[in-house]
Amino acid sequence: MDSTQLAIVALAVGAVIGGGLAALVLLALRTRDRARVEASLELPDGTRAVLQGMDEAAVVVDASLQVVAASAPAELFDMHEGSSLPGEELRAVVRAARRAARPESATLRLRRGVEQRLVTARASVITPRLTLIVIRDITEHERVEQMRRDFVSNTSHELKTPVGAITLLAEAIDSAADDPDQVRRFAARLSAEASRLGQLTSRIMNLSRLQSADDLTELRDVSVDEVVAAAIESQSIAADAAGIAIVRGGARGAYVRGDVQVLTEAIGNLVANAVAYSPPGAQVGVGVKADDRVVEIAVTDRGIGIPEGDQERVFERFYRADQARSRRTGGTGLGLSIVKHAVQRHGGEVELWSRPGRGSTFTVRLSVVEPPENTLVNGSRRTKPKKQKNKSKPRAARDVAPTKGDPS
Repeated sequence: MDSTQLAIVALAVGAVIGGGLAALVLLALRTRDRARVEASLELPDGTRAVLQGMDEAAVVVDASLQVVAASAPAELFDMHEGSSLPGEELRAVVRAARRAARPESATLRLRRGVEQRLVTARASVITPRLTLIVIRDITEHERVEQMRRDFVSNTSHELKTPVGAITLLAEAIDSAADDPDQVRRFAARLSAEASRLGQLTSRIMNLSRLQSADDLTELRDVSVDEVVAAAIESQSIAADAAGIAIVRGGARGAYVRGDVQVLTEAIGNLVANAVAYSPPGAQVGVGVKADDRVVEIAVTDRGIGIPEGDQERVFERFYRADQARSRRTGGTGLGLSIVKHAVQRHGGEVELWSRPGRGSTFTVRLSVVEPPENTLVNGSRRTKPKKQKNKSKPRAARDVAPTKGDPS
């Protein structure tokens, strides 16, 4: 083998050895970088900025489940940098995501302050040692869904009762066709059940309308005196039949912005409730108190009262504190729920005070508006100030203050 061939062979061997050494160096560097990444707790670029812009609770945790970064809403769940991830269920979601190397989700309960909240948690591995957890609070969504399911169930149940009664009474009338007295008795009961069915259907539709997202359309300046008088009149027959006197007192001339029909039905429901739960010969009071900002309409009875444990639930749909009495009085369990939603749609609030054996007081609070011109406010006529006409010669202007009655 001549020198030229030896040089070529040496060059080839050198190239192979050099290439092998370069490959070994590159492999070593990549292994080192991989090990550094796996051991690193540094957040990927932009992670903190994304967390800061999130409206939902989100945290990044390391392999020991310590929080290394968190969004502002995560503080509500007591999760902040340096804290341990709370809740064994949430920890299990993170472990499952790390084992499977894919995102994992679960619905669980997590403490926020002093209450347990229903949340969905999704864990995603973003680096070998870091996991992103996004938490979405679905408590209110689930509550609304449960209310919807309860409403459908309760409505179906409530409608079955009068429909079933009407069917049985129709069959009884057919069977007693030869007995006029029986027919008249069954017909009277049939009429009562049909009336109850109509009332229940009407109240369900009214409540559905109040709970819809649509704004009230028939808005105008409404006289509180007009609303109270119409509400009392609507219950006068039932009150007279029970020997109950309805007494109206308090301020006069207050006005609110609203739908007169909706407000009249709401106050009428409170009066009807007071009449239904008062003993014969008792009084039901309807009082009005007003100032420059708020008008209060209070309906008071001296009836059986409401136990403390039931007071928070009386505004729920179809809830009856006294099931037997409500059935006897023809109650639907929707009256107070209609009151609550009607008042809320007018930007107001309704409160309850009650003691068993002493009676109850329901107070509706609404924002007042200026009465129209030439209306009586507590006995004084309100007039609008006259505008000063412009003359050719300048004159000193005079401010004429409108006359206001005593708002108390």
